[in-house]
Amino acid sequence: MRKLSITLIRSPIACLKKQIRTVEALGLRRLHHTVVHDDNPTIRGMIFRVRHMVAVKEIEPAVTETPQ
Repeated sequence: MRKLSITLIRSPIACLKKQIRTVEALGLRRLHHTVVHDDNPTIRGMIFRVRHMVAVKEIEPAVTETPQ
């Protein structure tokens, strides 16, 4: 499953209460703090609500070799 790396790049101080609560729900505590979440529609919706305050990168899962 793909993961998303989400980084807070702008302060939510002067934002709407909904946006502040969304940033908190994502687990972002301070500027330049990064969290990793699974890529699912719920997280995507939260990111869309605060898209002007966060930077998002998709993380591809590591390919592990299985011994044969």
